[in-house]
Amino acid sequence: MAVNDRVNDKLPEANRAGGIDAAWAGDDQQWWDWYVTLAANPEAAGPLVEGPGLPDVAPASDAEVEALLATPYDVAPAAVEAFRGDAFVKLPGVLPPAVVRRLADRLQELLVAEHGTDTAGRFLALEQMWLHDDLMRLVALSPRIGGIAATLLGEDGVRIYHDNALSKEPGCGRTPWHHDDEHFPLDSLQVVTAWMPVSAIPAPMGPLSFAHGTELREVLAGLEFDKVGTTYDVAVSQRFGASGVQVTETPYAVGEVSFHSSLCFHTAGPNRTTQPRRALATTYFADGARVVDAPTMISGTWQEFLPDTEPGAVARSRLNPVVGHG
Repeated sequence: MAVNDRVNDKLPEANRAGGIDAAWAGDDQQWWDWYVTLAANPEAAGPLVEGPGLPDVAPASDAEVEALLATPYDVAPAAVEAFRGDAFVKLPGVLPPAVVRRLADRLQELLVAEHGTDTAGRFLALEQMWLHDDLMRLVALSPRIGGIAATLLGEDGVRIYHDNALSKEPGCGRTPWHHDDEHFPLDSLQVVTAWMPVSAIPAPMGPLSFAHGTELREVLAGLEFDKVGTTYDVAVSQRFGASGVQVTETPYAVGEVSFHSSLCFHTAGPNRTTQPRRALATTYFADGARVVDAPTMISGTWQEFLPDTEPGAVARSRLNPVVGHG
């Protein structure tokens, strides 16, 4: 990070001085409250518009969710090729509308229980839901989702790093440009995140935007991360534009799921609708991966996801079971 006199009041006191080498000193929600301040936001134009609503179907039973999530998904060779070239792929029909509706209803309950209802403009998160919620355990340890992850990575099986619920509340701004290799303290590029919306996500709601390619760090060589302001986010956008990097931002249909590599640079627009933009995000990594030697504050509360695991050690704690083909 560039040395300057700026202050970001969302940073814990222990993280304000120096660079990013210190461990994160807050909790997970504090990390997200800080992280979204790093995105440049244009002035909002007009009032919030109506959201798409939840799927207009009866929710699946938990037994039906379990059965569906145990059923393999046929990943076409072209999708695997696209993922390995672009570092992301969006797959249709991974989740039926009734399953999406059940997950949306349960996620509403979990988020209100944790964060209440006075949440306008915030980016809310829940981590490690699978440890205490039966339905979320079905998702995180799903043979269907884990199997897709393993297929895309070309692995016999993958381990879970963590599950995640992400809720961009009405009026919340952009998510800054980033790639997850910055965030996950894993010494491996065989890492993928399944991003599973629990409704349709039209353009005004802020779907993920993906920059195509696995070698984009070369475009950003020498660019310093800014833990205080928006200079990194702005510079990434400018360099991608100057280099002609292709960026895809398309709406998500109900049941569509994207998978992005830890090398995939991505961002998301603001939520300019009256409906929270919600998704479940589960990250998987190749069995045998190690923790990096020196995790930083950008990795947040990583010890919660890899307990009793030291830097440099194999990432294989009791909270990282093998899923998918393994």
